Amino acid sequence: MTRAGPGAEPRPEPDARPEHPTDADGPSSREAPVGRLILVDGTSGAGKTTLAESLAQTDGARLVHMDDLYAGWDGLAHATATLERILTERARGVSPRWRRWDWHTSDWGAEDSTAWTSALVVEGCGSVTAVTARLADRVLWLDGPEPVRRARILARDGDDSWWEDWRRQEAAHRIRHRPDLLATEHRKPSLDWPPT
Repeated sequence: MTRAGPGAEPRPEPDARPEHPTDADGPSSREAPVGRLILVDGTSGAGKTTLAESLAQTDGARLVHMDDLYAGWDGLAHATATLERILTERARGVSPRWRRWDWHTSDWGAEDSTAWTSALVVEGCGSVTAVTARLADRVLWLDGPEPVRRARILARDGDDSWWEDWRRQEAAHRIRHRPDLLATEHRKPSLDWPPT
Protein backbone atom coordinates (compact mmCIF):
# COMPACT_ATOMS: atom_id res chain seq x y z
CA MET A 1 0.00 0.00 0.00
CA THR A 2 1.36 3.44 -0.89
CA ARG A 3 0.67 5.88 1.90
CA ALA A 4 0.65 9.66 1.96
CA GLY A 5 3.76 11.04 3.65
CA PRO A 6 4.02 12.22 7.23
CA GLY A 7 2.92 15.71 8.19
CA ALA A 8 -0.86 15.75 8.15
CA GLU A 9 -2.46 15.80 11.59
CA PRO A 10 -4.69 12.76 12.11
CA ARG A 11 -8.24 13.33 13.26
CA PRO A 12 -9.83 11.18 15.95
CA GLU A 13 -11.73 8.19 14.60
CA PRO A 14 -15.46 8.77 14.44
CA ASP A 15 -17.31 6.39 16.74
CA ALA A 16 -18.13 3.50 14.41
CA ARG A 17 -19.81 1.39 17.10
CA PRO A 18 -23.57 1.04 17.13
CA GLU A 19 -25.09 2.98 20.02
CA HIS A 20 -27.50 0.16 20.84
CA PRO A 21 -26.44 -3.23 19.51
CA THR A 22 -29.39 -5.33 18.48
CA ASP A 23 -30.16 -8.56 20.29
CA ALA A 24 -28.87 -10.38 17.21
CA ASP A 25 -25.46 -8.80 17.84
CA GLY A 26 -25.33 -9.76 21.51
CA PRO A 27 -24.00 -12.84 23.23
CA SER A 28 -27.47 -13.93 24.37
CA SER A 29 -28.24 -15.03 20.79
CA ARG A 30 -24.89 -16.77 20.29
CA GLU A 31 -25.40 -20.17 18.71
CA ALA A 32 -22.08 -20.45 16.89
CA PRO A 33 -18.59 -20.11 18.34
CA VAL A 34 -16.51 -16.98 17.85
CA GLY A 35 -14.47 -17.35 14.65
CA ARG A 36 -10.83 -18.40 14.69
CA LEU A 37 -8.34 -15.53 15.21
CA ILE A 38 -4.71 -15.33 14.08
CA LEU A 39 -2.54 -12.30 14.91
CA VAL A 40 0.61 -11.45 12.94
CA ASP A 41 2.71 -8.68 14.53
CA GLY A 42 6.29 -7.64 13.95
CA THR A 43 8.61 -4.99 12.66
CA SER A 44 8.33 -3.13 9.35
CA GLY A 45 9.56 -5.09 6.35
CA ALA A 46 9.60 -8.45 8.16
CA GLY A 47 7.01 -10.02 5.84
CA LYS A 48 3.85 -9.74 7.96
CA THR A 49 1.52 -8.97 5.05
CA THR A 50 2.83 -11.77 2.84
CA LEU A 51 2.54 -14.33 5.63
CA ALA A 52 -0.91 -13.08 6.72
CA GLU A 53 -2.25 -13.25 3.14
CA SER A 54 -1.10 -16.86 2.93
CA LEU A 55 -2.65 -17.75 6.31
CA ALA A 56 -5.95 -16.06 5.43
CA GLN A 57 -6.13 -17.88 2.11
CA THR A 58 -5.34 -21.24 3.72
CA ASP A 59 -7.92 -20.74 6.49
CA GLY A 60 -10.55 -19.03 4.33
CA ALA A 61 -10.34 -16.12 6.79
CA ARG A 62 -11.01 -12.40 6.47
CA LEU A 63 -7.76 -10.38 6.47
CA VAL A 64 -7.70 -7.16 8.49
CA HIS A 65 -4.71 -4.83 8.05
CA MET A 66 -3.55 -2.60 10.90
CA ASP A 67 -2.77 -0.06 8.12
CA ASP A 68 -6.53 0.53 8.01
CA LEU A 69 -6.62 1.33 11.75
CA TYR A 70 -3.57 3.61 12.09
CA ALA A 71 -4.59 7.26 12.47
CA GLY A 72 -1.87 8.34 10.04
CA TRP A 73 1.87 8.12 10.58
CA ASP A 74 1.58 8.87 14.29
CA GLY A 75 -1.30 6.49 14.87
CA LEU A 76 0.15 3.15 15.95
CA ALA A 77 -1.04 3.41 19.58
CA HIS A 78 -4.50 4.50 18.40
CA ALA A 79 -4.72 1.46 16.13
CA THR A 80 -3.72 -0.87 18.95
CA ALA A 81 -6.49 0.50 21.20
CA THR A 82 -9.01 0.26 18.35
CA LEU A 83 -8.09 -3.36 17.67
CA GLU A 84 -8.43 -4.22 21.37
CA ARG A 85 -11.97 -2.80 21.26
CA ILE A 86 -12.83 -4.63 18.02
CA LEU A 87 -11.60 -8.00 19.26
CA THR A 88 -13.13 -7.61 22.73
CA GLU A 89 -16.53 -6.84 21.20
CA ARG A 90 -16.12 -9.81 18.83
CA ALA A 91 -15.30 -12.13 21.75
CA ARG A 92 -18.50 -10.99 23.49
CA GLY A 93 -20.52 -12.02 20.43
CA VAL A 94 -20.91 -8.51 19.00
CA SER A 95 -20.14 -7.82 15.33
CA PRO A 96 -17.72 -4.89 15.68
CA ARG A 97 -17.60 -1.78 13.48
CA TRP A 98 -14.79 0.66 12.83
CA ARG A 99 -13.65 3.22 10.28
CA ARG A 100 -10.70 2.67 7.95
CA TRP A 101 -7.96 5.27 7.62
CA ASP A 102 -7.70 6.73 4.11
CA TRP A 103 -3.98 7.31 3.48
CA HIS A 104 -4.67 9.44 0.38
CA THR A 105 -6.88 11.97 2.18
CA SER A 106 -5.23 11.63 5.63
CA ASP A 107 -8.64 11.23 7.21
CA TRP A 108 -11.08 8.56 8.32
CA GLY A 109 -12.88 6.89 5.45
CA ALA A 110 -15.43 4.15 5.00
CA GLU A 111 -16.96 2.16 7.82
CA ASP A 112 -16.01 -1.50 8.02
CA SER A 113 -17.25 -4.41 10.11
CA THR A 114 -16.99 -8.13 10.50
CA ALA A 115 -19.27 -10.82 11.81
CA TRP A 116 -18.08 -12.16 15.15
CA THR A 117 -18.39 -15.70 13.79
CA SER A 118 -15.99 -14.99 10.89
CA ALA A 119 -12.43 -16.30 11.00
CA LEU A 120 -9.95 -13.41 11.07
CA VAL A 121 -6.28 -12.88 10.40
CA VAL A 122 -5.07 -9.50 11.68
CA GLU A 123 -1.66 -8.32 10.50
CA GLY A 124 0.45 -5.33 11.35
CA CYS A 125 2.61 -3.74 13.96
CA GLY A 126 0.56 -3.09 17.08
CA SER A 127 -1.77 -6.06 16.72
CA VAL A 128 -0.47 -8.08 19.68
CA THR A 129 -1.12 -7.02 23.26
CA ALA A 130 -2.07 -8.97 26.38
CA VAL A 131 -5.72 -8.23 25.53
CA THR A 132 -5.59 -9.38 21.90
CA ALA A 133 -3.26 -12.36 22.50
CA ARG A 134 -5.66 -13.75 25.10
CA LEU A 135 -8.40 -13.84 22.43
CA ALA A 136 -6.28 -15.40 19.66
CA ASP A 137 -5.79 -18.98 18.53
CA ARG A 138 -2.32 -18.22 17.11
CA VAL A 139 0.03 -15.30 17.78
CA LEU A 140 2.97 -14.80 15.43
CA TRP A 141 5.90 -12.39 15.75
CA LEU A 142 8.11 -11.55 12.74
CA ASP A 143 11.42 -9.74 12.96
CA GLY A 144 14.74 -9.63 11.17
CA PRO A 145 17.88 -7.56 10.68
CA GLU A 146 17.03 -3.88 10.24
CA PRO A 147 19.18 -3.38 7.08
CA VAL A 148 17.32 -6.25 5.35
CA ARG A 149 13.90 -5.00 6.43
CA ARG A 150 14.62 -1.39 5.48
CA ALA A 151 15.93 -2.40 2.04
CA ARG A 152 12.73 -4.37 1.45
CA ILE A 153 10.60 -1.35 2.45
CA LEU A 154 12.57 0.93 0.14
CA ALA A 155 12.19 -1.53 -2.73
CA ARG A 156 8.45 -1.85 -2.05
CA ASP A 157 7.52 1.80 -1.39
CA GLY A 158 10.33 3.75 -3.05
CA ASP A 159 10.42 5.96 0.08
CA ASP A 160 11.46 5.36 3.64
CA SER A 161 11.31 8.92 4.96
CA TRP A 162 8.88 7.74 7.64
CA TRP A 163 11.17 4.95 8.91
CA GLU A 164 12.72 6.62 11.99
CA ASP A 165 9.46 8.00 13.39
CA TRP A 166 7.69 4.69 12.80
CA ARG A 167 10.57 2.74 14.36
CA ARG A 168 10.15 4.79 17.54
CA GLN A 169 6.45 3.87 17.67
CA GLU A 170 7.27 0.19 17.07
CA ALA A 171 9.80 0.34 19.92
CA ALA A 172 7.23 1.96 22.24
CA HIS A 173 4.74 -0.79 21.36
CA ARG A 174 7.31 -3.49 22.15
CA ILE A 175 8.21 -1.91 25.49
CA ARG A 176 4.61 -1.43 26.55
CA HIS A 177 2.99 -4.61 25.23
CA ARG A 178 5.86 -7.14 24.75
CA PRO A 179 4.32 -8.74 21.63
CA ASP A 180 7.49 -10.75 21.00
CA LEU A 181 7.07 -12.44 24.41
CA LEU A 182 3.32 -12.98 23.95
CA ALA A 183 3.83 -14.68 20.58
CA THR A 184 3.41 -18.43 20.35
CA GLU A 185 5.43 -18.54 17.10
CA HIS A 186 8.46 -16.54 15.92
CA ARG A 187 9.51 -16.11 12.29
CA LYS A 188 12.38 -14.35 10.55
CA PRO A 189 12.15 -13.03 6.99
CA SER A 190 13.77 -15.16 4.34
CA LEU A 191 16.51 -13.18 2.65
CA ASP A 192 15.27 -14.32 -0.78
CA TRP A 193 11.65 -13.23 -0.23
CA PRO A 194 10.50 -10.48 -2.57
CA PRO A 195 9.68 -7.15 -0.91
CA THR A 196 6.26 -7.18 0.75
